Amino acid sequence: MKTSIRIIHWIPRVICILAILFVSMFALDSFAPGMPLWQQIGGFFMHLIPSFVLILFLIIAWKWELIGGIMFVIIGLGLLPFIYMMNYQMNHSVMMSLGVVLVINFPFILVGILFVLSHFLKSKNVKTD
Repeated sequence: MKTSIRIIHWIPRVICILAILFVSMFALDSFAPGMPLWQQIGGFFMHLIPSFVLILFLIIAWKWELIGGIMFVIIGLGLLPFIYMMNYQMNHSVMMSLGVVLVINFPFILVGILFVLSHFLKSKNVKTD
């Protein structure tokens, strides 16, 4: 495999792992003083459900780059209005809501595009060899 194809192969995987870790950090807000430990742990795992789904998508994308890439683009674009509206209702600021959408959704859209690109570069490389 050429060096450029290797880089395109690994970049979406690394970005996706980092983005999943970032999203997972939001689950830590389920720990609050005054609540029973079992309730805090239950809330923690409930907050981690999106991370588990994203890990499942990453496993699929790792095996089938085209399908996984399309799934990440659909997830990134599909959740964009939902995340924007939730943030806009909380802070009533268009720019802040767009910033949140950019930070949360853009990495997954980028990962999806890079997985699709990696798939086509590899299939093109196989045909030329």
